[in-house]
Amino acid sequence: MSGVDALLSEVGRALEVLGGFAHASRPNPAGRPGPDAEPLSAAEQKHAAGLMRVNHVGEVCAQALYRGQAVLSRDDGARGVFRKAAAEEVDHLVWCGQRLAELQSRPSYLNPLWYSGSFALGMLAGLAGSARNLGFMAETEAQVERHLESHLKALPAADARSRRIVEQMRDDEARHRKTAQDQGGKTLPGPARLAMRLMSKVMTTTAYRI
Repeated sequence: MSGVDALLSEVGRALEVLGGFAHASRPNPAGRPGPDAEPLSAAEQKHAAGLMRVNHVGEVCAQALYRGQAVLSRDDGARGVFRKAAAEEVDHLVWCGQRLAELQSRPSYLNPLWYSGSFALGMLAGLAGSARNLGFMAETEAQVERHLESHLKALPAADARSRRIVEQMRDDEARHRKTAQDQGGKTLPGPARLAMRLMSKVMTTTAYRI
């Protein structure tokens, strides 16, 4: 594609993600809501919605991040890894959005900010060369795995539907991390990993409520 075509493609993808028009390629692991589902209290529903909103924001960021990394990657193999991961993150995005609707809640109002910031960060990572670029992906996924594990412990015991979605997301993220490592991803320096954790903390704390 020409530069203009590539730009228009990315704008179109951003509008799909932010407008809620993206479609999952796999069925929702939670299945369809059944009449025997255990009801949540008002407090549990609000808490579960906050956690799933955080997860939804994480998928908005992942979608933007990997597409940004792919834009400036000069390695066809690495570019394929980023684009495949981004496509699977769309599934997560849709599943989280569906669960938010079931919980009578909404995505973060700041999603445009999260998307644009993550896309820019991904482009910066793309300038660092394939080893660092893939290493950035591996570290991102490692941190997301830990984050999802914490959510599995924090979700209300009765919220089996959210739990099934998060479990599938965790398994997919682990596979993405291993793929990035197997493709030559280089471990990032300690300060870079710490900065990523601090940025993630700001995002998760804000997205839980806004």
